[in-house]
Amino acid sequence: MIKEIEFTKMHALGNDYIVINETDGEVIPEESKNSISDSLCTRRFSVGSDGVIFACESSVADVKFRIFNSDGSEAQMCGNGIRCLAKYVYDNNIVKKETMQIETMEDIKQARLTVEDDVVKSISIDMGKGFFKPEDIPAIAPSGNSEEFINEKVPLENEDIIMSAVSVGNPHAVCFTNTNIEDIDLDYYGPLLETHEAFPEKVNVHFVNILSRGEIDILTWERGAGFTYACGTGTTSCVLIGNYTDVLDNEVLAHLSGGDLVIKVTDHDDYLTATMEGEAVTVYEAKISVEL
Repeated sequence: MIKEIEFTKMHALGNDYIVINETDGEVIPEESKNSISDSLCTRRFSVGSDGVIFACESSVADVKFRIFNSDGSEAQMCGNGIRCLAKYVYDNNIVKKETMQIETMEDIKQARLTVEDDVVKSISIDMGKGFFKPEDIPAIAPSGNSEEFINEKVPLENEDIIMSAVSVGNPHAVCFTNTNIEDIDLDYYGPLLETHEAFPEKVNVHFVNILSRGEIDILTWERGAGFTYACGTGTTSCVLIGNYTDVLDNEVLAHLSGGDLVIKVTDHDDYLTATMEGEAVTVYEAKISVEL
């Protein structure tokens, strides 16, 4: 069966997505979402993107956010993707609010839009709480520590990589390094760490250069997608870990391959939360025929 679908191509700092509106009903059948997402994301043979976002009706929030990676797997949360969704539903009069509640697989996120003359300039997302306990990430600390996964020696083929891990709805492993991130062979380290036995549900991988307590550079390998120009949850995770280990301040400007994000951390004594602010861009609208 061939079906023509409408979509919008968007990006947030070069992390690009295909957005499909399902707020008025199902466009892609549930049993086909994985395979169709995989097909649509294939660069040079289809639209091409890092993932497919579905804007869905929600019974508990203004709108529901679902996102599928370029390999067809569904992700719990995506910081860059959720900013695209917020702009999409505002621009298309689906949720015409400058503060909106968005349901994700993890929980409900609050988005605050900065709007000038009805144009969305930037979006701030309440990223919620950082989870450092290994069972909550999930991760298995090589040292056997069941309380946190911080500065652990993760064994690879011929070396150990010092990494820390946290979850902000999806798992992230971060390496603060003195090696210039431009000199890191991400195609080598990314797959090895993503699928490492220390991370039973795989993991997003980030290498970070600390420029100052308030500024960092990040290189990202995204679970299920590979190298990405930017990762919102990953940037949040890098700053949360840096703040937790007292190498970064509460407000950090992060430079990613696709642009900049500002992360603000709030210390609630026994846990940390964060907000992320950045832009989202609509590239074009189109139709494509897919085989169901």
